[in-house]
Amino acid sequence: MFSMNNIKQFVENSLGRWRSQRSAHHLTFRHFEAVQSVIDIVAISPGDRAVIELCQLYSVDPSQAVMPFQMSWEGESDWDENSEVKGSCILVPIPDPNIPNRGKLLRDQGYAETIAAAGDYHIAEDGTFVLLTSYEHAAAEEKIWFANPNLRFRVSLIKTSGGSGVVTASFSSEIRSLSGN
Repeated sequence: MFSMNNIKQFVENSLGRWRSQRSAHHLTFRHFEAVQSVIDIVAISPGDRAVIELCQLYSVDPSQAVMPFQMSWEGESDWDENSEVKGSCILVPIPDPNIPNRGKLLRDQGYAETIAAAGDYHIAEDGTFVLLTSYEHAAAEEKIWFANPNLRFRVSLIKTSGGSGVVTASFSSEIRSLSGN
């Protein structure tokens, strides 16, 4: 496994264009979904207006931000032939100054609900990035790890707000596009 030691390394290794294949099990609907998409992850300046506004929303000093980035995605789902999976969000890591490899991840749009969200992240000893985010009506748990610099895996669980029931479980394999396409 290709290990990450801190949030800066994790974000730096995540930058680029990724081709993703996601399998999701929507337990509420008893439905399996396959999604193919392209994900673009680009660094943005800590002085970017969107970064500053997001930090202000959570009463965080923007100077604490490390490697803010924008993630955008576009793909197709087999759930509905006419549905296009598409979106974009700003993400701002705020490391905990007292505890190594832990912190907050601010998002202008959440994963489980399309509202601004602040999750708690940590990087496990094996280099796995773990993000836990509580929303008003749900909770999300995401784990991302690298097999090598150009192959990463992501597991996501959407749980009930109390965290006792799983609503959606998904697995993604993401391959970095080396050709720029």
